[in-house]
Amino acid sequence: MSLKLSIPISRRFIRVWQRNLTVYQKIWKVVFLPPILEPIFYLVAFGVGLSVLVGAIHYHGSDVSYMAFIAPALIAINIMQSAFFENTYASFVRMYYQKTFDAMMATPLNLEEIMAGEIIWGATKSVMATAVMQGVISLFGLVQYPEGFLIIPLAFLGGVAFGSIGLFFTGMVRAIEMFNLPVFLFVTPMFVFSGTFFPLENLPLWAQRLAAIFPLTHLVKITRSLSFGLISPDLLWGVAYLLVFSLVFFPLAILRMHRRLIK
Repeated sequence: MSLKLSIPISRRFIRVWQRNLTVYQKIWKVVFLPPILEPIFYLVAFGVGLSVLVGAIHYHGSDVSYMAFIAPALIAINIMQSAFFENTYASFVRMYYQKTFDAMMATPLNLEEIMAGEIIWGATKSVMATAVMQGVISLFGLVQYPEGFLIIPLAFLGGVAFGSIGLFFTGMVRAIEMFNLPVFLFVTPMFVFSGTFFPLENLPLWAQRLAAIFPLTHLVKITRSLSFGLISPDLLWGVAYLLVFSLVFFPLAILRMHRRLIK
């Protein structure tokens, strides 16, 4: 039996966003530490230590330092992780342990609005974490402006994409420990093979084509181009991919959560 979203999503989903923001404001000092410290750790470990062995990276017709090459990828990874883990582990806790969704459904909010609010909140966390991380990386002179400002709206689009598929997995798993499976099969391969720590051109042709399926590959490419101050028409393909990915998994996530919660 097919399931249709018969109830439209109204702007009441903002109330879910506001609820999560209120909770976040009580713990923001702790949550903000990873976006501040993580890029420093990575840049020191990879950019300083490993760059001695790697040397320069050939990028867009010129040689760039390894630190400059991986810095934008760290921002892209942060976008992915902020939204994905917010809409998997955190959403599962609100759903299964805290029964927050059950309480919300006792209000005029419908389930579609609750799930939309969850995804938009995950995207908002990506934006906030990106702003902090980008600020830290900019202190090293690794982001060119004004093009670098476009990374902020890109973080929201990437957050919606990864938040949607994260919530889709939340509608599937039966126990919180089972998130290890999508993390291992989905997040980890992207973390390694999306042009993050080495150019995709170093991979075999079949691996390059496989990497093109990963949303993180396109997010890394766009973020890296913007960080270097390079804007070209081919970036629109990456933006289009992330937009289509979001348009596909946003409703799929809501449908999956509908099957999970509505008996």
